[in-house]
Amino acid sequence: MDELSEDDKLTVARARKIQRFLSQPFHVAEVFTGAPGKYVELKASITSFQGVLDGKYDDLPEQSFYMCR
Repeated sequence: MDELSEDDKLTVARARKIQRFLSQPFHVAEVFTGAPGKYVELKASITSFQGVLDGKYDDLPEQSFYMCR
């Protein structure tokens, strides 16, 4: 990542957060993870994605987005 520009590093960091965000406790995965699935309203999901893209959560580490409940 050292060879990337600062803008590209920011884009990669946000993309990694989105990847983690997509690793949520889905109902279909409950048999594999043992964690109960969670339902999130579409509007809340879109708002959260937009927040990541807009940089609202740039100060949070990517691990904060993994398996959020």
